[in-house]
Amino acid sequence: MKNIFVINGGQKFAHSGGAFNETLTGWTLDFLKQHPDFSVQVTNINDDYDPAEEVKKYVWADIVIYHTPVWWFQLPHRMKEYIDLVFTAGHQQGIYVSDGRSRNNPAINYGTGGTLQGRQYMLTTSWNAPKEAFTLPGEFFGQKSVDEGVMFGFHRMNAFTGMEPLESIHFHDVEKNINLIRDEVLYKAHLEKVLLGSVVEVC
Repeated sequence: MKNIFVINGGQKFAHSGGAFNETLTGWTLDFLKQHPDFSVQVTNINDDYDPAEEVKKYVWADIVIYHTPVWWFQLPHRMKEYIDLVFTAGHQQGIYVSDGRSRNNPAINYGTGGTLQGRQYMLTTSWNAPKEAFTLPGEFFGQKSVDEGVMFGFHRMNAFTGMEPLESIHFHDVEKNINLIRDEVLYKAHLEKVLLGSVVEVC
């Protein structure tokens, strides 16, 4: 039995209703329910929550799945607030004990004080930017991938807790060129590969 904690970070704000990440969360839950070896808890960052209870979900989980849009090249403010509140509440409560350094030699071992070793996480992001903005020479992101560029800090944040990354998946051009049928097939094939260890051919 694996414990999966799913976080829906699709914030409802201004013109965004969080619909795509709500859909992604639904696909995730549909997939997990088909496999009785998974036990699931879910948080929607738009709902009220108790940070101490959220800490318990991180400690309980074998795998954390993050669903988040990217707004202005960073997390939406309510998703960032969630992380700030929950990780702060997790100090010496199961997420981390310190930054890992000692006063004897404070120059080394920064980022080694996490207590979620043995856990993993998977990141999904959704973008208005097309995939080519990350891959083509001369385009906006200078051929840096999502994980190496904009989300680098997010990955280091999770490393700070002791968690290890599973392969991410990123959805592009969701405002102007969305294709839910295609994306559902791609995403469920990704879950098959990452969570079940099988490779599914996608046409």
